[in-house]
Amino acid sequence: MNALSFPYGTRGEQRAGDPVSSTPTVYDVAERSGVSIATVSRVYRNPDSVREATREKVLAAARDLGYVPSGNARGLASRSTGVLGLCFPDYSDPDTESEAAAADADDDHAFMLYSDQIIRGMERAARRHGYALLIAASLSGGPESLVAKVAGRVDGFAVLARTVPTEDLEVISRRLPVVMLAGPRDPDGPDHLDHIEVANADGQRALTRHLIEDHGLRRLAFVGGVEDSPDAQARFDGYAAARQEAGLSVPRAPDVRPELMTQAEGARAVEALLDRAGAELPEGILFANDQMAIGALHALERRGLRVPEDVAVTGFDGIPLGRLVRPALTTVRQPMRRLGEEAVDLLVHRLGSSGTAAEPESRVLPVDVVRRESCGCGDVAG
Repeated sequence: MNALSFPYGTRGEQRAGDPVSSTPTVYDVAERSGVSIATVSRVYRNPDSVREATREKVLAAARDLGYVPSGNARGLASRSTGVLGLCFPDYSDPDTESEAAAADADDDHAFMLYSDQIIRGMERAARRHGYALLIAASLSGGPESLVAKVAGRVDGFAVLARTVPTEDLEVISRRLPVVMLAGPRDPDGPDHLDHIEVANADGQRALTRHLIEDHGLRRLAFVGGVEDSPDAQARFDGYAAARQEAGLSVPRAPDVRPELMTQAEGARAVEALLDRAGAELPEGILFANDQMAIGALHALERRGLRVPEDVAVTGFDGIPLGRLVRPALTTVRQPMRRLGEEAVDLLVHRLGSSGTAAEPESRVLPVDVVRRESCGCGDVAG
């Protein structure tokens, strides 16, 4: 059986005068777009075999109708697959993978990153509720591919904020419960979806205030993330708020904004800050995630600078590797596994409801500042 199957037999059995099903079928898409059902099938199974103009016409019709191809025959009959989906970009970091291989350690947990922790939390909760987890870890196929390959095979869908366009989320959410993960609710996005985030801005504000008030640091720099990262933007907002509260100038954007939030990009960000003509060395550099901060520690050591004596360094996330580097990394620890677990709990709750409409839930999970050697505190919170 093909991975994506279509209900070829159902339409022919419908009698004149019967009510049309509220769930759109492949026949509805074919009729709306003026092509055969075989063409609709090829658009989803092998899109390169269909002319671009025809493909776009079929996909537009599917969006208008709210059509999502079903994943397998069992799902067509029962409307249940026993599977939950997660759409999460691949945030792998080659430097971390190399460190894990070089360490040759039994404790793989030490090298788990942000996305790994969320996935593990979802897997644990899914098993507890009797579901499997299907992960789309790459967005290279485009949003239409995600709709076809993931949404049609699952009972519920968790999506990292701003990774799937609004119009595609609208199509998916007509058929499935959808939970948005991370970042503040997008004012331009769907307002009827459940949403879970962590207190990014509050955590970064508390960490910045710690450097200013407890360590007396005033000359600070912030290394952010890509512009479409809602988490990174919220963390910059928290940093800016703390500066304003302390009477410092408020920047309009991060001092450096790397293309990727990896160790290598963190190292390059440090080089850029240090090489700016006439610029004073910052007293503290705050990074939007731990991976960049760890790369910065290596780069500062290569430049002969001591942490925290010459410059303090902080991160955000609380990945296990931050405890192992030297000096150990001061950071804001977020409940990454709990984020994944609560996403599953929300999806299962929606699936188990009687079908009556309910107000969308928005949950904000707390974070805590972990003070370690890289800011000059020593290991205060573990």
